[in-house]
Amino acid sequence: MIAMTVQRSPNDDLVVGVDGGGTKTVAWVAPLDDSTNTVVLGRGLAGPSNPRAVGFEASQLAIRHAIAAALEEANQPCEPVTAACLCLAGAGREPEQNVMANWILSAKVANCVRVTGDAEPILAAASPEHWGIALIGGTGSLAWGRNREGQTARTGGWGYLLGDEGSAYAIAVAGLRAATQAADGRTPHTVLLPRLMQALGAGEPSELIARIYEDNLSRDQIAALAVRVFDVAAADDLTAHQIVHQAADELATMVATLSRKLRLAAEDYPLAIAGSLLLKQERYRQAVLDRLGELRTPPACVHLVADAVAGAVALARQAAHDTPR
Repeated sequence: MIAMTVQRSPNDDLVVGVDGGGTKTVAWVAPLDDSTNTVVLGRGLAGPSNPRAVGFEASQLAIRHAIAAALEEANQPCEPVTAACLCLAGAGREPEQNVMANWILSAKVANCVRVTGDAEPILAAASPEHWGIALIGGTGSLAWGRNREGQTARTGGWGYLLGDEGSAYAIAVAGLRAATQAADGRTPHTVLLPRLMQALGAGEPSELIARIYEDNLSRDQIAALAVRVFDVAAADDLTAHQIVHQAADELATMVATLSRKLRLAAEDYPLAIAGSLLLKQERYRQAVLDRLGELRTPPACVHLVADAVAGAVALARQAAHDTPR
């Protein structure tokens, strides 16, 4: 959604892009007119800003701090910029977007604001035409897309209790479950058991309970254990390999389902990939792409997006040019 007000400011020739998630918030200040979409005048970093995870007040505080830091680095006053785009995990629906847009305008952060979920800027960063499919594979997972006609759809993104298949969290939990089942003797031995015990500082399998529950590990801390599953899978452990294979199939199925929803032909759509898991685990990323080929829905090209905030800047610039001044 886009909302606006009218107010003259020394920063009328600037835009701000914000990429906010469950662990950090990144803000970039950039010039309004930059056809290359490569010039960054200032960068700011703050804590998490997923409004559904930390609450709206904490989310807004983190965003304000990140933008202020970016303006300071750009040697610009804390005055309203022409346009801002907030791309936030937990803000994929209109109610959350309305709250954040109204706050930006009332706080006089920007004269025009666009609020989206966290997938749209990934596509904007990868595709100048802003169409195709964005696949996020990090702590959580989500696929979001837009076709040439402007229709949008999503698959996944249900959160760690209802979904997040193929994510680091899901892989870590699957590894922990496989380890405890092996400890019981219900399934064959897997190297996952000693590796995960070591990672958690557990001397005996029974100590895993205390390490997970009594230490009150966060979702991010549990997701970080996924790298152990990948390490064990690379050493030809059958159980770990099956977990990784199943996870890759889940992500590929998200993309394939989305391509059918949006009527995107095989070998015709661009695929933008983001999220620390998919960006860092090259073999896992390739497994997802291989599975898409098996499902007969391979993309025409693949873009790796390390800085989704670049897409947020592009969307802010687009919002500014689409809004009468």
